[in-house]
Formats: sequence, C-alpha cells, structure tokens
Amino acid sequence: MLIGRPKKPLILSSEERAKLQQWARRHKTAQRLALRARIVLGCAEGLSNQAVARQLRICGATVGKWRERFRTARLEGLADEPRPGAPREISDAQVEEVITRTLESPPPQATHWTTRSMARATKLSHMAVARIWRAFALQPHRSETFKLSSDPFFVEKVRDIVGLYLNPPDHAVVLCVDEKSQVQALDRTRPVLPLRPGVAERQTHDYIRHGTTSLFAALEVATGKVMGKCQRRHRSQEFLKFLEEVDRQLPPKPAVHMVMDNYGTHKTPKVKRWFARHPRYHLHFTPTSASWLNQVERFFAQITQRRIRRGTFTHVRELEQAIHDYVEHHNREPKPFVWTATANAILSKVQRFCERTSVT
Repeated sequence: MLIGRPKKPLILSSEERAKLQQWARRHKTAQRLALRARIVLGCAEGLSNQAVARQLRICGATVGKWRERFRTARLEGLADEPRPGAPREISDAQVEEVITRTLESPPPQATHWTTRSMARATKLSHMAVARIWRAFALQPHRSETFKLSSDPFFVEKVRDIVGLYLNPPDHAVVLCVDEKSQVQALDRTRPVLPLRPGVAERQTHDYIRHGTTSLFAALEVATGKVMGKCQRRHRSQEFLKFLEEVDRQLPPKPAVHMVMDNYGTHKTPKVKRWFARHPRYHLHFTPTSASWLNQVERFFAQITQRRIRRGTFTHVRELEQAIHDYVEHHNREPKPFVWTATANAILSKVQRFCERTSVT
C-alpha cells in the first residue's frame, strides 16, 4: 500500500472553528468560500486529503491547495488573491483631459458635449467617455433651472412661515391656501392602449381640449386634510366663495394662520374687507418667486402626477368630478407633509447659491 507524505495536522482555535462553521452553513455565503470552509473543517477532523475529496466530491489537489493556504495564512488565506486582469488602455492623463474638457470648455458650435463629440476630440471610444462620465457622475446632457426671489423681505417671510411649520401656535389652525389654475380637461384622439408585460401604457400625442377649471385648495398642515373646490373662473369672487366654504368647515373658535402667495386675487379690496370682518384669520404671505414655501404646492404636484396628467376627460364636469373624488379619497386617510428644513438651513443654502451666481 502506498503511503503519501504525512500531513501536518490542522489545529483550529474556537474562534476559527466557529467562523468556518458559520461560512459553511450560512445561505448568503459565496459557494466557493463555503466549500473552502468545509475543506478546512474536514481536514481539522484528522481526515486525509483524499477522504475529504471523496466526501465533498472534489479532486485531491483542491483539498491540498486550500489546506496549505489555511495552514500558512489562516482565515485570510481562504479569500481569493487579487487578480491582475488586463492592463489599462486609458491613462490618467486621458481621463483628466476628458474631465477637464467636460467641465471647463464647451465643444465648438454646441452647448454641451456628447459622448461621440468628446470621443472625437480626445481620440477615445464613446463607450470609454461614457464610463469616465459615469465614474465621476458627470451628465452634460442634463440641465436644470433655478429662480432666486427678489423679495426685499425674503428673510423675514421665510422665518415667519417656517416657524409656523416647525413650531405652530397653540390652539390654532395653520392652513396653506392656493389655486391650481387652468387645469385642462384633455381627451385623446384615439383610445388609450393599456399596460402590458414589456409594453408601457400608450396614448396619442395629440389631444382635444374640452375646457379648463381651477382648483382652490386649503391644506391643514397638522393633519394633511385638504379642503378643495373647483371653479370655472379664477377671480376674487371665486376666491371669496372658497373662503366662505373654508370658514364653514373650520371650528368657530380657534385662530387660523393662513399661508398664501402674492397673487393679485388674494389682495383685492373685497378680499381685504372679508379678512377685516373675520379677525381670527392671520395672513402670512410667501416671498415672491418662492411658491415652494407653500405646502399645498406639494399636494398639487401629487394630484397632478397621480390623477390629472395621464387622465382622459371628455368634459370639464368629468375632470372636476375626478378631482373631487381624489380629494375625498385623500381625506379618508390624510397624512401631513413633514417639513424638516429650518429657516437657518434654507437661508444658508440660498446665501451659498447667491455667492456662486453673483456677478463680480
């Protein structure tokens, strides 16, 4: 009988044995690592390489390799060694050139770079340019807009309104009021093709207009409940009717703090006289060009995305009924929008942005 060279025994510490058993049993362990752990555990029981190989249905050379790797490097020896892979074809200087051109110089006779125009300029493939842009989170094809408020009382108004959101007055109701005007009742020229596996819902690009309506809404900040009413016109008369509706739905006792924008409909003499006759209402106007401070705008975005934009309406009455049904559905389980930004954080961000965009 042939006898191979005697193997040095494997002695495991309690920590090593527990770790190997965990790797061997854990479902999320990579299969190659689990196999190596079973090899070492089998060898630690005193089995020969061939016995462990038969038990695990692998060749003896594999057992010998990982037995020796563990004996010399312990647990770290069971990990894969780094592989060199193919040599780099793009140098650091070429990567720097792509990034510098992208950030500092526009292409000739164009507003922004494309992968192919950059590839022609740098003698690289367009796929290489795409990988470099992806690695450094560069997206030259995208552009966003911004608007800075020129209101001379911007700071004071921000602190006033954000204070209402983060620290509302005791025994008072805070309402965010605005109008979503000119909501169009759009009908498609052909029936909508429904969603199917692998195919998105499809509707015709052209449409038929069937009129417009305006949604007057008041969002209660504390509860998320919305009081909404559709009107065919957008004047101070319709706004006064909506105020009367809001006043009827609110409890008669508590004070009401109302956040509104500077639209002319909110400041007509008739509207001013109405608020003078109702002294429990305290008005807080958002800065000009800062409608994002009014939380009801978030509700308008929600109803537009979920009910209006992809809707098909053959008449204004059908659109108004859809809006009314959505508001009722929302109010069955209302959830407030959580405001987290402090006034100091908002003003600091605006200050930094102004410093970046100021012309010196």
